[in-house]
Amino acid sequence: MKLPSLNGRRQQKPKSSERKSKAYRKPKARWHPRAVQLLDWTVTVGSVLLCLLLLPTRFPGTELLGIGPNWLLIWVVAWSVKRSVWEGTIAGILLGLLQDAMTSPDPTHAVALGLVGFLTGILHKQRFIQEDFISIALIVFLMAILAETIFGVQLSLTGDRKVEYIWAYYQRVALASAILSSLWAPVVYYPLNRWWQKRKMLEQ
Repeated sequence: MKLPSLNGRRQQKPKSSERKSKAYRKPKARWHPRAVQLLDWTVTVGSVLLCLLLLPTRFPGTELLGIGPNWLLIWVVAWSVKRSVWEGTIAGILLGLLQDAMTSPDPTHAVALGLVGFLTGILHKQRFIQEDFISIALIVFLMAILAETIFGVQLSLTGDRKVEYIWAYYQRVALASAILSSLWAPVVYYPLNRWWQKRKMLEQ
């Protein structure tokens, strides 16, 4: 006679856990839109500042031939995959100007990063890519080579150095930067992608 009551109690446990999970999810859905926007700006600006701070640092495993990952380029790719062409371009130009402020304005990084944001936005708009780690790593690899090539062209146009030395050096720089940036791309892309997906859910 006690068996049915035991089975009934077992069936009620999932319902209580479901109620707890629903009650836990409700406060997130009730966030004020301004609070969500403020948190979004904090995450976005904070991630950019973190990438700026990581540029001159060399942690173990993040250096090859004295070259480190191009953290700002990774950020621009991660941003442009989720945005329009012009939003990616503007973000690339702004981050390039920030990098110029840390290094030197001549030659500028704004041209290279702006073009990276523009091309990544076009690839996403035409749906040539998928938003997975392999696609992001491949895009970062190609864009890093493109960015270093554009920077080398700017150095060649200044005329204060021999072109042979510039291209001999930047061939190694482009390859090392592309390899390291593609390997470390998921470190930047994954948390930002998760947050932007969660932000859309909160806005809805």
